[in-house]
Amino acid sequence: MWRALIWGVGVLTIAATGAQAATPLDGRWLVDLSTQPGKPYVKAMDLVLADDGSVSGSFYDSTIEAGRWKTARGRTCVSFRTTDGKGPYHTAACLIGDEVQGQTWAEHRNFLFNWNAKRSAE
Repeated sequence: MWRALIWGVGVLTIAATGAQAATPLDGRWLVDLSTQPGKPYVKAMDLVLADDGSVSGSFYDSTIEAGRWKTARGRTCVSFRTTDGKGPYHTAACLIGDEVQGQTWAEHRNFLFNWNAKRSAE
């Protein structure tokens, strides 16, 4: 009986570690980058969160070059790097309810931008 139980736990563990990450952060988001009320400026963010903790996809028409995600302390967050060809953009964002709240830092452009995103209907 113990062997069957141990074997069952081992199979369950293997199945769980081999599964693709299922997180509500996966998918397409529409990021509100507006700087003035009444003048919408929205860009897409596509996130693919892998079970090894890596992030791929795109943000602001740029490929995510490197990224990580984690669920801890009651929230799921991502951090990743993109580039405009002149320097890196570092982005960090967390799922808060059904929205994403994030910020992007571009040291070479001397700016930090806070933004919000909603899931795309597409």
